[in-house]
Amino acid sequence: MLRAIPGLAALLLLAASPAHAAVEGELAFVFNTFSFLVHGFLVMLMAAGFAMLESGLVRTKNTAAICLKNIALYSLAGIMFYIVGYAVMYTDVNGGWIGTFDFLYNPSDAELALLNAEEATPEQVAAVVEGGYSVMSDWFFQMVFVATAASIVSGTLAERIRIVPFLAFTVLLSALIYPIQASWVWGGGWLAEMGFSDFAGSTLVHSTGGWAALAGAIVLGARKGKYGPDGSINPMPGANLPLATLGTFILWFGWFGFNGGSQLALGSALDAVAISIVYVNTNLAAAAGVVAAMATSYAMYRKIDLTLALNGAIAGLVSITAGPDLQNHVLALVIGGIGGVLVVYAVPLLDRLKIDDVVGAISAHLVAGIWGTLAVGIFGGGDFTVQLIGVLAIGVFVFVVSLAAWFALKLLVGIRASEETEDDGLDKTELGMEAYPEFGRGSSPLF
Repeated sequence: MLRAIPGLAALLLLAASPAHAAVEGELAFVFNTFSFLVHGFLVMLMAAGFAMLESGLVRTKNTAAICLKNIALYSLAGIMFYIVGYAVMYTDVNGGWIGTFDFLYNPSDAELALLNAEEATPEQVAAVVEGGYSVMSDWFFQMVFVATAASIVSGTLAERIRIVPFLAFTVLLSALIYPIQASWVWGGGWLAEMGFSDFAGSTLVHSTGGWAALAGAIVLGARKGKYGPDGSINPMPGANLPLATLGTFILWFGWFGFNGGSQLALGSALDAVAISIVYVNTNLAAAAGVVAAMATSYAMYRKIDLTLALNGAIAGLVSITAGPDLQNHVLALVIGGIGGVLVVYAVPLLDRLKIDDVVGAISAHLVAGIWGTLAVGIFGGGDFTVQLIGVLAIGVFVFVVSLAAWFALKLLVGIRASEETEDDGLDKTELGMEAYPEFGRGSSPLF
């Protein structure tokens, strides 16, 4: 081991020297693939963050149902994106509106030949390396994004949506709705041709989930007792705010993979610097969102609302996601802070409109997503008019198709739990179990 140290030190110095700032060939292939995989499983951890956040913000009688929905939607999103979603999003879009309906996305012929060769030839290695990264590492990284969009819908519709029709919508979202609109930008479609910019998905992921959630909330209606006949708004506080706080921290942590991995490469000094900048901007925007939400909450209510602070963090993260590559970190503070302010105003506005969003996902993901995408145009990362066109086009498409899908599910199978089920909780009636069976429940709205 001691004899190896000088050689290792020399290798590190060589790699760090300006002449070797960019790696090439097989080594670049390894670094790029490594980036996709590691950042991808960081984003996968966000599924746990959503599950914990939502579990903390619902009442105890609906906790197990929330947990089931989150693990089920992640699973279904992965399967549908493998079967058809990835091809629709990326294959032969060519400046158009949709990719192809090729089924079962698998490793490339060159990769399979390399794997199955008794002794790999330089030509076989070169054929694989030419792609820049492993085919399935990219699939994995893109798949966890669609699961994030589906998670946003879950939180908004909590406590009164039946599980089976919700999962049916998740299938449609993962297989078609999300891939079609994402193909317009990330697949090289018509919006990409116009110059629309969304680095990691403020609109393509977060606003898309928010539009789908808004459509579902309109069709589904509010929870029983949420709004009084006199226009009053009755609070239905979550049962476990420490759990919601933990979920927010997990989301914050996973977001470094969400934004950092969207550099889509780690094969050069330029990529490493760019990812570092993205990480810092992501962290600053989230922090600014928290502080701005706290200050706004105190100014409006003379109280600092924890749930608004948590959504402030998420709004800051969503806001910066469209342009986390900004080289001026002060702008990240501004963008994230404005997102934190917007979420505090958006939450009560939706209540006044009698749109029941249990966890504040529409405010944190849709509203902040729109702001973050337009901010790219405002602060010089893209053309404002093109950014606005993209926001409107994707919003109209996702909202209209989602609205039609929710209405169809309502007519065909019904999407709303019965009043008795809502009173007893989805855990007991839909799952036949309870998350906290040892706790007795009375008539308190907390339960």
